[in-house]
Amino acid sequence: MWYYVYILRSLKDKKFYIGYTTNLKSRFEAHSKGHVESTKKRGQLKIVYSEACLNKKDALHREKYFKTHHGKQFLYKRLKSYLTG
Repeated sequence: MWYYVYILRSLKDKKFYIGYTTNLKSRFEAHSKGHVESTKKRGQLKIVYSEACLNKKDALHREKYFKTHHGKQFLYKRLKSYLTG
């Protein structure tokens, strides 16, 4: 089973949401339909980044990393053309 770490961006407030799941498609649908409390009021969302991990431990570790200062810097560099273009 694969685990996916994903980054959503709100088109309303331009903020990011970082999470992990085993089913990226259904999890994104849950976010989009307002079924996830933490993104319910953020308006339309877009997946801007995802990574596949081999196990839950790796996915959790990666999710936590993306929430750190260094992880945010990594994501900004990775998404720079998307965010500024």
